[in-house]
Amino acid sequence: MSITPLMPVYPRCDVRPVEGDGCHLITEDGRRLLDFASGIAVNSLGHSHPALIEAIQSQAAKLMHVSNMYGSPQGERLAQMIVDTTFADTVFFTNSGAEAVECAIKTARAYHQREGGDPKRTEIITFSMAFHGRTMATISASNQDKMHKGFLPLLPGFKYVEFDDLEAARAAVGPHTAGFLVEPIQGEGGIRPASQEFLTGLRDICDEQDLMLVLDEVQCGVGRTGKLYAHELYDVQPDILATAKGIAGGFPLGACLATEKGAQGMGFGSHGSTYGGNPLAMAAGEAVWKIISDEAFLADVTARGERLRGALEQFIGNHSDLFELVRGKGLMLGLKMKVESRPFYEHLRDHHDLMTVAAADNTIRVLPPLVIEDAHIDEFMQKLSAGAASYKVPEAA
Repeated sequence: MSITPLMPVYPRCDVRPVEGDGCHLITEDGRRLLDFASGIAVNSLGHSHPALIEAIQSQAAKLMHVSNMYGSPQGERLAQMIVDTTFADTVFFTNSGAEAVECAIKTARAYHQREGGDPKRTEIITFSMAFHGRTMATISASNQDKMHKGFLPLLPGFKYVEFDDLEAARAAVGPHTAGFLVEPIQGEGGIRPASQEFLTGLRDICDEQDLMLVLDEVQCGVGRTGKLYAHELYDVQPDILATAKGIAGGFPLGACLATEKGAQGMGFGSHGSTYGGNPLAMAAGEAVWKIISDEAFLADVTARGERLRGALEQFIGNHSDLFELVRGKGLMLGLKMKVESRPFYEHLRDHHDLMTVAAADNTIRVLPPLVIEDAHIDEFMQKLSAGAASYKVPEAA
């Protein structure tokens, strides 16, 4: 048998972590790496955070799973915490970001197909270089051919336009449009923030034509930008929002948030999940939310983000042959390179014990745990500087 026991869909590297310690990973051969990837913005409280460990252990000893046929005091408590601190009036819990986006798409369409709606409005307008997940609906919502290959035909009901092009978005609206699905800050697309004009304009179009503004904040949400959700930086309120990644600090959890208006089509039997909202996930989510929703914590994320950004901007001035600019918000930063970024990301990982994340547009994603301290920023800059000094750009094939 030539196939591996783990289906070979990931080109896994030789780094094999077996333990986490705060902002560091420890491998089975004893290497200690600074983790400024955070499991792609998932480990919001770093590794082995005592409050998260205690919450999971305590709940696991009581009750891990029951069907959603029964009342959920744990789910009701976390949903109320989210409603109290966000734009949302109601929450549906999922197990992942892709599931949260799927629920958001269904919710947007259900709004128009409810009694008194406009059932011909089924099309969702999405944007270039977006990443919304790996399910059939979420790859269909992306214009990236590399995600489509091998899985055709795609699902109908999506129209693509250029990201941050308000006039193109306005021109794409027609009688079948249900709404827009957009990341306020693209993650996989290269840490590209939307402009104020673009996001405000999408909100205006939705208000004018009774469409749904659906935000994918799976990567940029849950404190990552110094606000609970990135749309707060723009003072733009969505109708529906998908969230996941950092929401439970590493435990599988996602959620679809909606206003009362946005959720009008989601009644009994319209959606469901076997595992979604299980008591163990709710305990993890509650532990994380209590910490991250605190205004002082968010202010600290903003301050650390400013310090890190300042250090990066000074750094690229000393390596103008490799780096072009820094972009992003809070602790969701991108280092755009003048050369292909993936070999450099691998160089940092393999030779300087520094974990980052590659992205599109020749960008290195810098996504540290939200609990980093100044010493971690200093360590990061030392490793990054050493990596840049020792890096040799691969010759073109």
